[in-house]
Amino acid sequence: MTNPDENEITVDSLKILTFVLDDELFAIEISGIQEVLEFKGATKVPKTPPFMLGVINLRGKVIPIVDLREQFELGKKPRTVDTCVIIVQVTIDGEETPLGILADAVKEVLEVPMSEINPPPRIGNKINSAYIFGMAKIEEEFVILLRLAKIFSADELQSVVGELTDAEVNSSETHDE
Repeated sequence: MTNPDENEITVDSLKILTFVLDDELFAIEISGIQEVLEFKGATKVPKTPPFMLGVINLRGKVIPIVDLREQFELGKKPRTVDTCVIIVQVTIDGEETPLGILADAVKEVLEVPMSEINPPPRIGNKINSAYIFGMAKIEEEFVILLRLAKIFSADELQSVVGELTDAEVNSSETHDE
C-alpha cells in the first residue's frame, strides 16, 4: 500500500508465478513476466554457455532460451507436454531484454504475504543461496522464490546477446575472412 504523503513504499504481498523444475516448486515475481508459451524446441546457437538452450522466434523477435536445470546442475529430464517457456524481461547494460526460461511445468499465480517469506537456509541448498530471494510455505509445500537478476551474471547474458547479434548479422551478411 502507498500513502501519497510518504516517500516510502510498503509492499504487503508479492505476486508470483510458480513453476516446477526437477519436482521442486520455484517461483518468480510476476511483474517481469511477459507470457508463458508451449515449448516446441529451440534453435542451437554456437559458442554460447551450457545453460543457453537456444533461441526461438517470437513474433519476429529472436528470444534466447535458458535452461535453469543446467544452471542449477539439476540433471536432465525428458520434455513433456507440460514443458513450457516463461518469457521474462531482464536488464542487460541498462536495457530491457526478453529472455525465455525453460520450466518442466507452470503451476499458478499466487499472492504471498511478505510476512510469510523467509530467508533461504544458509546450508543444505542444491542451489546457490544468492539466487534465492526467499522461501514460502504454500499449503504443505515450500516454494523457492528466485532472483532472476542474480542467476545469470550480466557478463553471461551479454555474451549470449552478443553471440545472438553476431549470428543474426552472419545469417544476413557473408564476409570473406
